Amino acid sequence: MLNIIYGELEKDNYIYDPDTFFNNQYFDDWLTTPLSKEMILDIDKSEVVGPNLIQSPVLGPIPPERLSGGVKTLILIDNDDEHIFNASACGNNCAKWLLKIAETKDITVRLGYLMDFGREPFAIHVVNTDKVVHNLEELDDEVIDNRLLR
Repeated sequence: MLNIIYGELEKDNYIYDPDTFFNNQYFDDWLTTPLSKEMILDIDKSEVVGPNLIQSPVLGPIPPERLSGGVKTLILIDNDDEHIFNASACGNNCAKWLLKIAETKDITVRLGYLMDFGREPFAIHVVNTDKVVHNLEELDDEVIDNRLLR
């Protein structure tokens, strides 16, 4: 299940800047999994040639450190179960991938905005209020009514 903490977060295992953390902590094999390749292609429109080479239609051949902050965050979430990552580095184009990762394991992220998770039914646990919501309207109401974002 996808667990979201809205607003500020102070925990020892919280990573505020997943972009920099990724650049210093990722493992080559994280980039060559089928899911990582799919996410990189969908979000960055780039193809993984190998663990140290991504072919970008805009930038040409790039190292993994040049991937977008959103896709780096998703790769971290998929591969690092010890940390809570700031998913505010992700745009709305990452929402479906957060839900997909959460289909196979429980993940907890921090968000500082109302991400658009689409119109399909889902199950998201809002940690701040300990409530599970099942659609975007319920999620928006839960966050807004409880003033979880300031």
